[in-house]
Amino acid sequence: MRGTLKILKLLSDPTRLRILHLLGEEELTVAELQQILGMGQSRISAHLAQLKAEGLVADRRAGKNIYYSRTRALPAAVEELVESGSSELPEAPQDSAALKLVLHKRQDQAGEYFNQLAGKFGRTYVPGRSWRALAHGLLRLLPPMVIADLGAGEGTLSQLLARTAKRVIAVDNSPAMVEFGSKLAAENGITNLEYCLGEIEDPPIKAGIVDLALFSQALHHAASPGKALTAAHKILKPGGRLMVLDLLSHSFEQARTLYAHVWLGFSEVELLRLIERAGFRDAEVSVVSRESKAPHFQTVLATARK
Repeated sequence: MRGTLKILKLLSDPTRLRILHLLGEEELTVAELQQILGMGQSRISAHLAQLKAEGLVADRRAGKNIYYSRTRALPAAVEELVESGSSELPEAPQDSAALKLVLHKRQDQAGEYFNQLAGKFGRTYVPGRSWRALAHGLLRLLPPMVIADLGAGEGTLSQLLARTAKRVIAVDNSPAMVEFGSKLAAENGITNLEYCLGEIEDPPIKAGIVDLALFSQALHHAASPGKALTAAHKILKPGGRLMVLDLLSHSFEQARTLYAHVWLGFSEVELLRLIERAGFRDAEVSVVSRESKAPHFQTVLATARK
């Protein structure tokens, strides 16, 4: 009876219940559980130690990693309690989505291979070959569509997109940026580019008229990233696309004062959750670049569909 009461007490904690449910789906490392649960390493390790002590969790070492899994010989009553209890937790849908993302990252060996290839681009000099030239070429392949560049700054990207877009609406909350971008567009005869003063949490754009909503290194400046993504969902047409380029979560606190960053980037799981909460579907998130110099900022790319 004492053992049963101890197990019931363990399972009364929502975090331990979440961990047991996840480990019943797939064996995971502490680092992977951190990504899914958004908690610190020490807290998760403490929960795992308690679960292991009661025989609810087992571990195995593979190289430098330790993988944890739910014990297969759990009593039927405990198994039923874990499944029914975890399904009632409000975090259950988010945990399932985050688990899929973590497993996708683990299995995406092809993606890592292409990242290595991309890293070699430009290391050996070839006359005329550059990322800048490639970007110009790929931008011209975009179909004519209505694009909202949210948090556009001076609008360099907006002006490049305007070369093939049907219409580009560049939104920024800085009057100086909007004035500068508008003047530059006028000087260069770009008539399908409109600059608007406004917040990305409430852009001055009619609902349902945009084909592509773009946040390029802008979401970490938002007072509320969730509201900004919800606003982007509102202005998109049915089937419209979302693209987010931002920094992966980091600990470079100086970014707040040096670059006016409100948020120190976003983890892949965190960004996925924000996008799905805003109502998007078919979301994909991955890290696409890493700077070679300290503090080694990494860029995360997210896409989704309304």
